[in-house]
Amino acid sequence: MKQILVTGGAGFIGTNFIRYVHRNRQDWHIVNLDALTYAGNPGNHRNLEKDPRYTFVHGNICDGDLVTSLFDQYRFDGVFHFAAESHVDRSIAGPDVFVKTNVTGTFVLLDAALAHVRRHKDKKFRFVHVSTDEVYGSLGIDEPAFTETTAYDPSSPYSASKAASDHLVKAWYRTFGLPVIVTNCSNNYGPYQFPEKLIPLMVLNCLDNQPLPVYGNGKNIRDWLYVTDHCDALVRACERGIPGETYNIGGGEEKTNLEVVETVCDIVDEKTGKQPGTSRNLITFVQDRPGHDLRYAINPDKSYEKIGYKAGFSFDQALSVTVDWYLENMEWVKSVQTGAYREWIRTHYRRGQERLEK
Repeated sequence: MKQILVTGGAGFIGTNFIRYVHRNRQDWHIVNLDALTYAGNPGNHRNLEKDPRYTFVHGNICDGDLVTSLFDQYRFDGVFHFAAESHVDRSIAGPDVFVKTNVTGTFVLLDAALAHVRRHKDKKFRFVHVSTDEVYGSLGIDEPAFTETTAYDPSSPYSASKAASDHLVKAWYRTFGLPVIVTNCSNNYGPYQFPEKLIPLMVLNCLDNQPLPVYGNGKNIRDWLYVTDHCDALVRACERGIPGETYNIGGGEEKTNLEVVETVCDIVDEKTGKQPGTSRNLITFVQDRPGHDLRYAINPDKSYEKIGYKAGFSFDQALSVTVDWYLENMEWVKSVQTGAYREWIRTHYRRGQERLEK
């Protein structure tokens, strides 16, 4: 049985990854280390609580003693590092926690992993660091998509903290020989995503007949990646990737934010029996956020060629499945929408609208 550490496994991508692995890798035992901050929900894995292939540990990746003790106890064969503060708007409002978790936390994990590899002389160990396309900065409309050799140019405190963690991971390979693999993905969507993010926020606001806040003119472009495709690519990167290499993972689905919101509106209207166009009337343009990158786009050719990854879901197909999931799991939504969350959403977007109206 392989022992695998997953950090941040109660968050959105981590949750989907654990569920994917549980279905597809019967010989993996997952240890899920999560601090359970506002976006982490241990209830996502309630069905696994008594499963011998799953262990949950409540703790912070910045806790060096805890991380070291887990490496000693389980002698991990690999690490999938998802744990991160990941919301750009929150990083603008309070960047300190992003630096602590995304930079210091990554250092703690690398330090423990290196000590483990040296102690056990484990040549098959892999440290998979899950990062973002936002480290590359912004693209113009007609510029070619990001490749693994694109220079880093982060715009927000969030992307800067992820860029710093990427550099640490690569330095631990080049300086110390730790067998790491870095992946940079485009915008993920799917089940279990915390409802402050664009797609679930729009779904839920459509259902509640609440305004749908869209930054600026809505023409910022993102490449959308269904989370299950991302999970498949990460397993492939671990099993087939070359230590020290970076693999870009994209969905090949570039959409403007406004296109995404309008598509969500149409799907929700169709699935709930509303008159076509009803939800589109809720779209409200708010002042653009500072440093809002115009376009992200991933060139996944290297991942296609080297690890055999290929997106299996079209955007329209996977978005419909995603909307269905939220419609069928409103109790989950209510369980994560605390009073603090609701107040943050209300005041954050209200401030944007007030600034726009002045």
